[in-house]
Amino acid sequence: MQTSFTPEQLQDPATARSNQILRSCVHCGFCTATCPTYQVLGDELDSPRGRIYLIKDMLENNRVPDEKTVRHVDRCLSCLACMTTCPSGVHYMHLVDHARAYIEERYERPFSDRALRWLLARVLPHPMRFRLALLGAKLGRPFARWLPDPRLRAMLEMAPRIIPPVSRNDDPQSFAPKAPKRMRVALMTGCAQKALNTDINDATIRILRRYGCEVVVAHGAGCCGALTHHMGKTDESHAAAAGNIRAWVREMDGQGLDAIVINTSGCGTTIKDYGHMFRNDPLAGDAARVSAIAMDISELLVKLDLPEGKDQGITVAYHAACSLQHGQQIKTHPKDLLKRAGFAVVEPADSHLCCGSAGTYNLLQPEISGQLRTRKLRSLQATKPDLIAAGNIGCMMQLGAGAGVPIVHTVELLDWATGGPYPPALNASGRDGPQIPNLR
Repeated sequence: MQTSFTPEQLQDPATARSNQILRSCVHCGFCTATCPTYQVLGDELDSPRGRIYLIKDMLENNRVPDEKTVRHVDRCLSCLACMTTCPSGVHYMHLVDHARAYIEERYERPFSDRALRWLLARVLPHPMRFRLALLGAKLGRPFARWLPDPRLRAMLEMAPRIIPPVSRNDDPQSFAPKAPKRMRVALMTGCAQKALNTDINDATIRILRRYGCEVVVAHGAGCCGALTHHMGKTDESHAAAAGNIRAWVREMDGQGLDAIVINTSGCGTTIKDYGHMFRNDPLAGDAARVSAIAMDISELLVKLDLPEGKDQGITVAYHAACSLQHGQQIKTHPKDLLKRAGFAVVEPADSHLCCGSAGTYNLLQPEISGQLRTRKLRSLQATKPDLIAAGNIGCMMQLGAGAGVPIVHTVELLDWATGGPYPPALNASGRDGPQIPNLR
């Protein structure tokens, strides 16, 4: 694609990067075949190619974003399926991130939009605030139908029926290995996940200790910054990311780290991009060091070479989170690990398409998100599984209520199959479907 940025515009590092990305696009349209919003809406401007034209026009002309451009950029899930498909290697993620930051800086949204985005940015990355919000949403859910704004209804409806107690395993500390020591790793405990589902971090710590890892929860580490980053709130996202970088570098320069382990794939995609996010910052070197050793829990468990398990007689439908299969290009590790542990693994049709969760997308774009959720549930249920496994808390919350079978994190199943406790979600109150046999 030909561009015409001025030399002055290209002095800005973000614009220079966007120029590189735009020039790599050849208008082929392959991305439209795998774009979820294009599949649902059928509008060229709701495809990556269409959004690229809108972003190019906005940035080149240095203009104040208009409502049309903002609407179509907002509808992007950042699922990054287009990057998996693109034969030209267009790095759409960095382009749309720049567009969102540009829009946030220059576009005045309607008051209701500004208020909702402000609220999400102030609540979701902070576990205790989020817990209080979930409690309020739980109390308000019976009145959801009378709320005029569908986004507010979505917020109430997404609240879980059971809010788990705080897990002290998420506090800064170190867990000694229960086998001969092989690695020292830091666990990214996250933010929203600590309020929504404490079983995931608990299972991660157990299985890592079982196979020789010292697990560190670093002082000062918290939200990865992804939630605010994808809303274009650069100052807030970078502040959160900088806190993590400093916390993990202290561990790296102290007793050392072999890996930074992430069990929420949306966070993993962002942390692996810290090197780019901070490329022009004094923290650039440390950010690159952090990104270099960040890995999804499935990547580390493959390295630990878990033992082969017996046939469990359980069929698991594996839901591939977009941030894992497209954002990190991790496609086979979770399935291979589940098969090795003795589970029969099936995949739904169109497994490359997003479920509609996408961070805060299901709260900000509930109608489109709902259509994608219905499609994904239909394809998962067609496999007739005993349960569904996923590697991202957002996907689990998006799909859980309507799945008809339990949905659990992949690491919970692997922990259970290798000696850990029965995952509580398998017999959660109110679930329909078969009871899963205890492996022991």
